[in-house]
Amino acid sequence: MTDPGEHARPHPPKQIHLAAHFPGVNNTTVWSDPESGSQIDFASFLHLARTAERGKFDFFFLAEGLRLRERAGRVHDLDVVGRPESLTVLSALAGVTSRLGLAATVNATFNEPYELARRLASLDHLSGGRAAWNVVTSSDAFTGENFRRGGYLDRADRYLRAAEFVGLARALWDGWPPGGPPTKVTHTGPQFRVSARPALPRSPQGHPVVIQAGDSDEGREFGASTADVIFSRHSTLETARAFYKDVKARLAAHGRSPDELKIMPGVTYVLGDTEAEARERAAAIRRQQVSPQTAVAFVERVWGRDLSGLDVEGPLPDADPVPDSDLIQGWAHAGDRFGVAEQWRAIAEEKKLSVRELVIELTGRQSFIGTPASVAAELDAYVQGDAVDGFILVPHLTPGGLDDFVDRVVPLLQERGTFRADYAGTTLRDHLGLPAVPREPAS
Repeated sequence: MTDPGEHARPHPPKQIHLAAHFPGVNNTTVWSDPESGSQIDFASFLHLARTAERGKFDFFFLAEGLRLRERAGRVHDLDVVGRPESLTVLSALAGVTSRLGLAATVNATFNEPYELARRLASLDHLSGGRAAWNVVTSSDAFTGENFRRGGYLDRADRYLRAAEFVGLARALWDGWPPGGPPTKVTHTGPQFRVSARPALPRSPQGHPVVIQAGDSDEGREFGASTADVIFSRHSTLETARAFYKDVKARLAAHGRSPDELKIMPGVTYVLGDTEAEARERAAAIRRQQVSPQTAVAFVERVWGRDLSGLDVEGPLPDADPVPDSDLIQGWAHAGDRFGVAEQWRAIAEEKKLSVRELVIELTGRQSFIGTPASVAAELDAYVQGDAVDGFILVPHLTPGGLDDFVDRVVPLLQERGTFRADYAGTTLRDHLGLPAVPREPAS
């Protein structure tokens, strides 16, 4: 007999997925704080990774930059600390962690499938099945100058190359099945012509987890067809829910179910013992994140003019942007400089904001601000409300910026029953609840 209360029982709550982004060269990192440490010492990577593993996070995430950003031909202030290569760092971390996933950002435009598939498979073997690849693309000649091709791809070809790259890498990962000899993988396509046998047997989780970030229509389609995780930029409830619904709806066309793709936006947070204290701390951190130099550089990216004499406590420049300026290189530029400038002027006028206040308004906000209890509740509400599957936390300090979250918020999520008390598996696919890669290649 059917229990009359059966249909009234609530479904078990969704489980939250958490990852940690190393706070390196980006606009959320605070360099002036006395607690800010080295961006390149192994001790910094080790501290953050061990903190994330202590918090039972799914994975540790490293960004990548293939060329130092420049302003008027000189290295930008935020890049003078250097940028270690991601797979090198993660290979070292594999030996001092036991469960934490290890995610490297590696460019699909300026690498080759055979070599990168081998390097990622090596990390997966070394770590016991914890490797992930954040696939990024590039279409700028500035970065291309660092490489043999000396040029760049048209924007329309970026994802075509990336899709072919990932497909070929997966064929190589499948090319040496368990108990069998390596088979020759032969591929001829628009971007690659390869005939090779894999250098390693299939790794512990079959394929390293594939992460992707991209908000354009082609980026969303690439994520739906190819990725295991999308690193999204939508951190407000309304925009996150719309993005989530759109991308998950695209999965069926590729023969995939909603559970086969996790959507995890990059977010920041500030905690306080009271809501007022948290807001006060957040305001102070925002001003640290947007220094006068950072505010000027941010405006120069749109105006394309040398604004080194700009008073950041005053108004935006009266002059119009320079359409084709190359003053700032290595940053993402606004497509329509004039349109963006007009939008900014309207916001600044409406809210009576100085240049620095405007940049804080546009870029410096923390995603979650409050007491540990209120932040835990809000994070949970996003997941239970089908806006996200989890979060990639981007602390503002290196290397201790994650400590208070793990100590004060994670226990509350565990008490709510929406975050694991311990790891249930050994591989990153286990942590993310992703389907296992077939142990034999598909016929």
